[in-house]
Amino acid sequence: MEAPQHILDGYKVLDFTQVLAGPTTTRLMVELGAEVVKLELAPGGDFARSLPWKHETGRSAYHVQQNRGKKSLCIDAKSEEGREVIKGLISQVDVVIENFAPGTIERLGFPWETVKEINPRAIMCSISAFGQGGPLTNLPGYDYIAQAYAGVTHMIGDPDRAPSFPLLGIGDVMTGVHAAAAIGFALLFREKTGRGQYVDISLLDSYFHCHEVNVEIYSATKGEYEPKRAGSHHYAVCPLGLFKGKDTYMFIIALDHQWPHLCKAMNRNDLITDPRYDTNVKRVEKISEVAAIIEEWLAGTPDDETALKRLEECRVPCAPVLSIAEAVAHPHLRERKTIRKVEDEIIGELEIPGMPLRFSEFPELLDLHAPYLGEHNEEILDRYLGYGKDKIADLVRSGVLHRGDT
Repeated sequence: MEAPQHILDGYKVLDFTQVLAGPTTTRLMVELGAEVVKLELAPGGDFARSLPWKHETGRSAYHVQQNRGKKSLCIDAKSEEGREVIKGLISQVDVVIENFAPGTIERLGFPWETVKEINPRAIMCSISAFGQGGPLTNLPGYDYIAQAYAGVTHMIGDPDRAPSFPLLGIGDVMTGVHAAAAIGFALLFREKTGRGQYVDISLLDSYFHCHEVNVEIYSATKGEYEPKRAGSHHYAVCPLGLFKGKDTYMFIIALDHQWPHLCKAMNRNDLITDPRYDTNVKRVEKISEVAAIIEEWLAGTPDDETALKRLEECRVPCAPVLSIAEAVAHPHLRERKTIRKVEDEIIGELEIPGMPLRFSEFPELLDLHAPYLGEHNEEILDRYLGYGKDKIADLVRSGVLHRGDT
């Protein structure tokens, strides 16, 4: 028996997803060896193909990052012939995944009831902003919209200014990872029972799940304590936040058991037993004073590197606030392949975020290629459905199948 190339080798996925949340799920799955058929709606395919940065040919680096290793089938899903193709594919795969607005997959003719009838062993996963039920279900939504509804945006920024939001797809990527985990668990359940099932994953649920303390503290105090954004410092732990160094900013955390270590690093052993600061509760009440003490020490060091080294020697959790350029160049990220160099036929050499899941049995990364639009039309219809060249040619002539050069 041939050894598997990775942990999901042999599993087949029909992927209707676009842009980021859903493609994150299938990106992880294809990196782990699954065969992912990326079904793109004709004529333009995944909207991600239009996102920056774009090569002069029109090829998108965003698309390359999110869709390496997937096989592209570009099809008119509203045509009768297109729907027959999709039905045939559903019968052959282990997983069907989509991230359309709720109701869209039903209008295309493939709700869970239909998928289950075609393939009772299939796992179907729907990813959306607000989930498949509830008052918000039918509203349009993206990452930042769900973030705002989840109370997360409210917690970001300075207390006397408008809320802020992070300039990266935290919610989309996190939701995609949640979906990947749920699909994996559903496949494990299928191995035990032989039964497929439907999985409903939402951005809002995923974001709300990140409240490690805000919700429980509000509930436990019967609303007397309402968490609010606190700018550069945490409202419940001190010190925990951003501090101005000699050159730039750094993040420093010292929980109760680490406070003596921080005092030692600053050569301020007197603060360890100082009754004004000897508990976290007292320090939280004097956040401004504590921050001033720390920043005064930082200002007196030769440079940030010296300060960080001293903190590290004393086992105080700390980090420089790196720019993207600095993070990409960091030796730790390089050694672990957290930043990964890939080759694209058109764009050339490109650095992208690496694979975050590491398996001892499969230490090597797969060599993957981002598909051109409709690149695998013929291969998929031949191998999955047994369509001959003449039948495929007819689908091309009738406009059911589409191809692109980026």
